[in-house]
Formats: sequence, structure tokens, C-alpha cells
Amino acid sequence: MAQVPDIPPQFYGELIETSARIVTWNVWGLYGPWQEREAAILATLESARPDILVLTESWARGADSQCRRLADRLGMPHHAFNGVTAQEDEAALSGVAVMSRWPISSTEGHTFGSLRVQSARIDGPRGRIQVHGAVMDAWWLDESQDRQDAVRAFCAHAHASQYERTPLVVAGDFNADPDSEEMRLLTGRAAAPVKGLSFYDAWEVAGGGGRGFTWSNANPWAVQLLWPDRRIDYILTAAPRRGGAGHPLAAALLGTAPVGGIYPSDHYALQADIRY
Repeated sequence: MAQVPDIPPQFYGELIETSARIVTWNVWGLYGPWQEREAAILATLESARPDILVLTESWARGADSQCRRLADRLGMPHHAFNGVTAQEDEAALSGVAVMSRWPISSTEGHTFGSLRVQSARIDGPRGRIQVHGAVMDAWWLDESQDRQDAVRAFCAHAHASQYERTPLVVAGDFNADPDSEEMRLLTGRAAAPVKGLSFYDAWEVAGGGGRGFTWSNANPWAVQLLWPDRRIDYILTAAPRRGGAGHPLAAALLGTAPVGGIYPSDHYALQADIRY
């Protein structure tokens, strides 16, 4: 009879017990009563206390920006942003922001077809984390091919620029469902665009059950599109590094109820704790 080992195999070595909290949220720019919504966004994030925050449809206008408004209250003084002219306000930019409690050593902004990305290398207390904040501008249901092309181009860049010992996080609004071909390309359910790079879906790994819809008709801001309920916002982590660094431990939705009588955004936020 085979002897049962006392402990399971330790493929990654001794697992890291500490974690970092990542939040991604499409915050809907300057649409609607944005100042009241921003107060609700801030209150929600203050309770969540993320270490790293990715905001899509974040805004900047002249010397003013959402990053500057949130930084002090959230204890996240380090941030990077790039954007394009906002549809709702031609004097403003709408884009992707990466905010952090910890110093950001370098940043890059890229466009891969329909995918806009703000990248940041974050020097945390237990080593570097690579973060790619992303928003997919192709958002209609019939634009899957555009999204697939963008994902393939992005993966080639992410693979070439990754550090194999550093946790790699991709977070943002992909405007695609988990079973779409574009998300299957990222999560290994379809032929990977680049050999040696695939991602864990934090909600699937650690969401604790449920569909995890980030676009929900329970949210009055969302019903205008007449979409079905959908999970289109993601925190993705590359295959874990030594010690399991980057492996999702827990995931939850935020912003699912009104604050002071108002829903913070037309999307719900996604939070994930990863080994770090």
C-alpha cells in the first residue's frame, strides 16, 4: 500500500502568508451627478483600504484630477494616469489610473488596438509588483474580434516586459464575459497568444461563489443599455511566482449598494487579495 505523505507537494516552495489588496473600478468619469457619485466612490474605497487601485474611466481636467482628489483620503500618494478626450466633457480626459500606497518606480502608457493600458512598476515593502490597468474601448457585443486582436497584442507586450519573479497583475474593464473568446485567450481556455503567459481570474479562483456580475440591472445607472447582467471587470494574475506570489486568496464586489442614496458608478468594483 502506498504511504500517504504528511504534507502535500510544495510546488512553489513555502507559501507566502501575507497579501496585498487590489481594487479595480470603472468609475464612469464625469457622467451624471459625478460629484455626489465621487463622494460615494471615496466612502466605498475608504472602507476597502486597497493597497493598489486601478480606476477606469477616471478623469483629469487641467490641474484637477480624480487621482489628486482621492490620493490623500485613501493614503495613496503615488499614481499614474493616461487618457483621451472625454466624451462627456471635451475639456477633460478620460482614461486609466493606477494608484498605490507604495512608490511607483516607472510608468508606461500604451494602446493595443481597442485596449488602452496604463502600466506601473510598484515598489512595495516585500518587492516589486507589475500592474497593467486596462480599459477596452470596443464595448458592443459584436466587437469581439476587435477585443481578441487587442488581447493578442497586449499579451505579446506583457510577456516581453514581465519579470518572472515579480507578481504580474492585469486589472480593469474588458467589456467581455468570462466565456468570450477574448477572455479565454487570457485564461488558458483557448490557445494562448504567447507561450508562457496565462492568467488566473481572481473571481473564479477566490470569489466564493456567485456570478460576480459587475454590470447589473439592479444598479439604476446600468439599466439604460438594456444589457443582461454581465461580469466584465477583472483582476487577473499571471501564474504564481515562487511562494505563490500573485495567487488570489479572496475576491469580492464593492459598490453594490447606494451610499447616501446614490450608486457610486454604473459598474460595481472588484476587490482581490493576492499573496504578496
